[in-house]
Amino acid sequence: MAQESTAVRRSGYIDLAPPQASVLDAVISGLSRPQKTLPAKLFYDERGSVLFEAICDLPEYYPTRTEAAMMRQHADEMAAVLGPDALLIEYGSGSGLKTRILIDALKPAAYCPIDISASALKAFSADLAISHPTLVVNAICADYTQPLRLTELTQVPSRRKVVYFPGSTIGNFTAAEAATFLRSTCGVVGEGGALLVGVDTKKDPAVLHAAYNDAQGITAQFNLNMLVRINRELGADFDLSAFWHHAFYNAPLGRIEMHLVSRCVQTATVAGQPFDFSEGETIHTEISCKYAVTEFQALASQAGFTPLRVWVDEARLFSVHLLGVELPGTSQQASLK
Repeated sequence: MAQESTAVRRSGYIDLAPPQASVLDAVISGLSRPQKTLPAKLFYDERGSVLFEAICDLPEYYPTRTEAAMMRQHADEMAAVLGPDALLIEYGSGSGLKTRILIDALKPAAYCPIDISASALKAFSADLAISHPTLVVNAICADYTQPLRLTELTQVPSRRKVVYFPGSTIGNFTAAEAATFLRSTCGVVGEGGALLVGVDTKKDPAVLHAAYNDAQGITAQFNLNMLVRINRELGADFDLSAFWHHAFYNAPLGRIEMHLVSRCVQTATVAGQPFDFSEGETIHTEISCKYAVTEFQALASQAGFTPLRVWVDEARLFSVHLLGVELPGTSQQASLK
């Protein structure tokens, strides 16, 4: 019991979640476009987070197990390059399987998970604080795609800031959005800081199709759960039986696209505002861009990072990139020594 009490005292939680009004505005704006869209951050309510963890365990869904195996194999090497006493900031912590591997190897001065799902964030950070009682854990519930003021983190003595962004979530941005996000992250870690990021690679479209259209239909439930959440939180009246999940690989754009397809002519209302759908019309809910190693390194370089290392599994399904921000007058390697 003493260990648990110590862990709780060393943990912090800051609620910077966007207000409900801003969520409603985003939904209304997205559904008003010629190609209707919904923000992907709406996936991660409590049920959505549980469904996503179930997706990660599916036999068709290769990214999680591939990246986890890579972390088990290479985490010590990553930690050796990053060095001791880092402030580890994670965007989108989820269940933290890969995070635990990195923390055990890196032994950071403190850990700051940032996630939009309050339930998943609280559960993981509390569990981690108990299993790692000497680790300072400061959790922040926030939309990490928006500019963040993390002045609280400067109070933690550390040699450098390291952002960990696993799970190929960087692919949920368009290339232009990813560039903006990378520039922002470059500013967060500052000179001498680093970004460790998981990136899904381009591969056989059949492998991608199977990963996003699993036989058990869990990804379909995950996609449709967005409408469940909007119904519950925003006073909408979407008929779930009138939509179906559709995911496909858009080869010219190098990305998976997920849509919800209307089965019929219908009208749905959100907060009293009607939205008409024709049969076959879609709501675009997510993209997942795939990058060749050199493509992503070029994108990161344009955003101000220096590519330092990259790890790729034997089947070339997935890559993990280590990117650094150079100190003035130093080489890229010396910046992280």
